[in-house]
Amino acid sequence: MNNNSIDNKLNEKMVLIFKALSDPVRIEIIKYLKNIRTEVICGEIGQAVGISKPSGTYHFKLLQQAELINVRKSAREKYIELNKSTFDKYVTGFFDSL
Repeated sequence: MNNNSIDNKLNEKMVLIFKALSDPVRIEIIKYLKNIRTEVICGEIGQAVGISKPSGTYHFKLLQQAELINVRKSAREKYIELNKSTFDKYVTGFFDSL
């Protein structure tokens, strides 16, 4: 793999991350998850930040694509937790500023 290919992959990753971080609702989701410090079900997050289930699904999808959250499905529930390693690797200091 040449340097241009590596740079392009990194740029694509950064675009996904910054797109995910560009919405106040998603920032509120991240803040909630940071404060709760454990995985929680989607509905609990939706209630905490005041969004509907369809809106939550949309926001969780963007956060997951950017690898800012981890999603685990168990039976009928989806559990969400922050993926702090992505913050540490790509947006150093951002997580601590919340």
